[in-house]
Amino acid sequence: MKNILRQILKKIVEGAIFLYCKIVHRVKIEGTENIPKEGALIFCGNHRSFLDPPLMKVTATRETHFLAKEELYKNPFLAFLGWVFEAIPVKRDAKDINAIKSSLKYLKKGESIALFPEGTRNGLAKGEKVKDGAAFFAIRSGAKVVPVGISGKTGAFSKITIRYGKALDYSNYKQAEEKEALEIVTKDIMDHILALTK
Repeated sequence: MKNILRQILKKIVEGAIFLYCKIVHRVKIEGTENIPKEGALIFCGNHRSFLDPPLMKVTATRETHFLAKEELYKNPFLAFLGWVFEAIPVKRDAKDINAIKSSLKYLKKGESIALFPEGTRNGLAKGEKVKDGAAFFAIRSGAKVVPVGISGKTGAFSKITIRYGKALDYSNYKQAEEKEALEIVTKDIMDHILALTK
């Protein structure tokens, strides 16, 4: 019964978010033909505002589980959204084993997860180091990475564009030295994301 209720609420909330994005932010969606219809995927985008996760959620064309910082769950409404969309809570600035296990479990089942390598809003602009979580999951699971670029002004009635790039395959890094491989793959993912924002 709980799962049925979740599915009903998910459809209602997704529809409301999609309409909001289309009407208020005049969202333009590009590149969804690049998203594989089957197989494990990791969606990785640039992070500019609160709108990024829901925008990606309703345009990705695949059922997607977001990694969301644990602090968001202190807000009842955001906690509700986290439950509806089966988000994966993550403890910031710590190696969260439960979040890693949950993410790998979804990928092993051929599902999708989504995260923002910047780690926080406008992380690059703030001088934050890009997080290597996406690279870790891609190398460990063999899942392909779909880079996502979000551009345009975030104010009401200002046009936003979300672009999905071609899926990236990093399976050839499986046997590479872990630290070196993580650095190379993380940089490559971020380069593809930034290219899609231009």
